[in-house]
Amino acid sequence: MTDHYPSRCADQAQLLPRLDPVVHGAWRPDAPLFQTQTAFFEENGYLVLENLFGAEEVDTLRAEAAGLLGHPKGLKPDTIITEPGGTEVRSIFEIHRQNAMMAWLAADARLSEVARFLLADDVYIHQSRLNYKPGFQGREFYWHSDFETWHVEDGMPRMRALSMSVLLARNTPHNGPLMLIPGSHREFLTCVGETPENHYKSSLKKQEYGVPDEDSLADLVNRHGIVAPTGEPGTVIIFDCNIMHGSNGNITPLPRANAFLVYNALSNRLQEPFGKVSPRPDFIAARRDIAAIQPMPGPLTRSAA
Repeated sequence: MTDHYPSRCADQAQLLPRLDPVVHGAWRPDAPLFQTQTAFFEENGYLVLENLFGAEEVDTLRAEAAGLLGHPKGLKPDTIITEPGGTEVRSIFEIHRQNAMMAWLAADARLSEVARFLLADDVYIHQSRLNYKPGFQGREFYWHSDFETWHVEDGMPRMRALSMSVLLARNTPHNGPLMLIPGSHREFLTCVGETPENHYKSSLKKQEYGVPDEDSLADLVNRHGIVAPTGEPGTVIIFDCNIMHGSNGNITPLPRANAFLVYNALSNRLQEPFGKVSPRPDFIAARRDIAAIQPMPGPLTRSAA
């Protein structure tokens, strides 16, 4: 395999040029995004779609999320990740395979058609999860590029994937919203340190490898700044697989929650990890039973799911 984005194999970090498009196809009048939205995503690496889901749909999704959190006994134990040093749930993985409503959400045409357009391919879910950041207890997610980890630890060949965060609670400037460095997706920042086996068991709580160095982060922020999109439940934040992002801890009484869906191009299916480690489990990085999503029309209702 040719490794176009080598990382964790040198003693110094490097900023390498991106070798892949951001928007993989050309805009067309019948595209699911406006031309201005497409250009914004290409330039900045993220896009906010406000009020994509109606109030009743949001209520349905929030009820499903609360059910998963309140009754975890029916879930695969390995997919439930708690906060470091605590028992509060941090994330529940593989939600699209463990909950019918979340499977419908992943296939909803308002999301999946956008992914198919931006990636110019059929798509499948590489990873899904519910992220919780409870009031007072929610810990930070440190700065990282998702692609760096997906490439090194999972074997994702190229930058032809994107994430969608569906807000299930109000994201304010104070309760640990997603932070992004716009424009950082145009360069690939390598990381230092050989990845240990089974790193995922600790990294899902607190990542210690695949973490960018502070000097490079400072350089990216000095050149591009930081944005922290906020919004009401039903808002969707789309971001490129390689954009540098993270979030602060939540010391407010206002909980934060979102459904997190990663769409990968079918032509970009996982190979062997480029970091020469054992592949991470399927609930983190899908390898088996891969099938192209068939976009489903809305609205989201319990009866439909």
